[in-house]
Amino acid sequence: MPFCRLIPCLDVDAGRVVKGVRFRDLRDMGDPVELAARYSAQGADELVFLDVTATLEARRALLDVVGDIADRIGIPLTVGGALRTLDDAQAFLLAGADKVAINTAAVEHPALITQLAERYGAQAVVVAIDAAGGQVRTHAGTRATGMSAPDWARTAVACGAGELLLTSIDADGTQNGYDLALTESVAAAVDVPVIASGGAGTPAHVAAALEVTQAALVASLVHTREDGVRWLRDELRAQGVTLRDV
Repeated sequence: MPFCRLIPCLDVDAGRVVKGVRFRDLRDMGDPVELAARYSAQGADELVFLDVTATLEARRALLDVVGDIADRIGIPLTVGGALRTLDDAQAFLLAGADKVAINTAAVEHPALITQLAERYGAQAVVVAIDAAGGQVRTHAGTRATGMSAPDWARTAVACGAGELLLTSIDADGTQNGYDLALTESVAAAVDVPVIASGGAGTPAHVAAALEVTQAALVASLVHTREDGVRWLRDELRAQGVTLRDV
């Protein structure tokens, strides 16, 4: 049986990790480099760094912070934030990322997914999907597209995406659990890994998501405890979730 992946997410604004509810009311959660090092040491399987205001501010993600994080961790790192060109992706990868996440630009220019996959390999290309009411939204959740999440997921994979990061805006930050129906609908539509994101409030929520897909993003659940990742791993193992040994 393949191992499930536990992936802390660092949503970064102005150089600090933040967390809100449904992408709003962001509050400071700490220093991204220190949190990244802690999560890596405690057994996280991968790490995601998302510059959550880069697209709205029309700038590239914070490359110096990405580099500092890459120097401190021993696990794969995915980086996203206003990736719009092959040069942007190259900058992220040279800064230390193992994968790049593309969201708004993927919807606007699906051919960019193909170009990235052809240059760097599909395994390095993550298409991030933000959805509300089952419909895809872009620009940090502020713009509707009219596309259903499963339909866009199929298109993204056909264009070359090697992985999907699916965030439920409705569930994000609520700590009431993942949108399992949304996650299952997207996972059933594609043959690449789908990372569930948005809503984890308890280890049971994470375990439930890992019955639908094999990777779960967590944020508030681990940001608020000094031993967050280690504690969550122990709790998930107790619930029968298969995790890699660390």
